[in-house]
Amino acid sequence: MRDIIKAESLTKDYGSGRGVFDLSFSVRQGEVFGLVGTNGSGKTTTLRQLMGFIRPDSGSCSIFDSDCTRSSGSFMSRVGYVPGEIDFPDMGSGTSFLKLRAEYLGIKDSRYIGELVDMFRLDSDAPLKRMSKGMKQKTALVAAFMSRPDVLLLDEPSTGLDPLMRDTLTELILKEKKRGAAVLMSSHIFKELDDTADRVLFIEDGKKLDLIETGTLTAGLPKAYRVGFKSGRDIDRFLLTTKMAVTHTNRDALHIDISVQENGLEQLFGELSGFDIRYLRERPFTLEGYYTDVIEKGGKRSA
Repeated sequence: MRDIIKAESLTKDYGSGRGVFDLSFSVRQGEVFGLVGTNGSGKTTTLRQLMGFIRPDSGSCSIFDSDCTRSSGSFMSRVGYVPGEIDFPDMGSGTSFLKLRAEYLGIKDSRYIGELVDMFRLDSDAPLKRMSKGMKQKTALVAAFMSRPDVLLLDEPSTGLDPLMRDTLTELILKEKKRGAAVLMSSHIFKELDDTADRVLFIEDGKKLDLIETGTLTAGLPKAYRVGFKSGRDIDRFLLTTKMAVTHTNRDALHIDISVQENGLEQLFGELSGFDIRYLRERPFTLEGYYTDVIEKGGKRSA
């Protein structure tokens, strides 16, 4: 699959360490690419540069090989965008806004728009200015997806949505991915990236920390297990004798977490054979776990 979105040494310096610095990545056709970082890490600045709203100080970004600063008009009708801060124009109802958006995009058949409105349970007849945060978010999502665009730029798209609507959004993103859209999504909700993303770029203070392919997330990494003991005395005795890597101990809940290297499960079973345990379960390795254990604690930084 070819690269649809490209950023090369993208830099926007607002001073005092704010902005993005020497950021490079690409998003392929039919791929969901996640952008993860704390507030102020540069996610929104990156997306706004791709939309052509902000001119980079140096470096470049392009969509369909057209420069985002100089030629955004050439591809804008093929891009669906959900901004991080939604501020609709004062133009009446959500229905009026969606109709105007459809006219701009040249959409003649409004049936799919109606499907999206129903899918997100959107009361589109409500006045835009009186909508709740969640309703505004749903309206922005319908506007972004309504033309079945080739590119989706989604800045925290599930903000204000309840869990059911987040699941609906996840299903929709996966459908767009299958259709062949290139999706760039920033999110602080790791589960929605676990469920959708093919690759994830971690950034901090506008700089690249790590880029991973989620399908190979656990390759070469130890597995995590949680062991529940029957007593605190058993926990103390195990901690004195074990040669395993114990990563966390919870005496109130009577369990410990253990990091087990490849082929180390037999050793773990052997060490536990002399103890009364309530359970032993594997803890799936997630993006959140990777971020916490590898990046925050390990300080991993890509070259």
